[in-house]
Amino acid sequence: MADHDQGYIEALADQLCCRHAPLLATAENDLAILRSRIALTVAYIHDPAVNRDARINLAQRLGLPKPSPEAP
Repeated sequence: MADHDQGYIEALADQLCCRHAPLLATAENDLAILRSRIALTVAYIHDPAVNRDARINLAQRLGLPKPSPEAP
């Protein structure tokens, strides 16, 4: 493997650093949106005002725990 000039390596590292931060911020924003949508879905699954069979089917399709039985 050829030896590279230290200045060249530092320039590449700076370029990667500059590109990494915006990409990481975008990924974090996307993850926050996904988490909020999952939270809304879980709240829906556990909402007793919604048809229980529909909630159970949704939970099964999404691989989430079934809603707990409602108290009498």
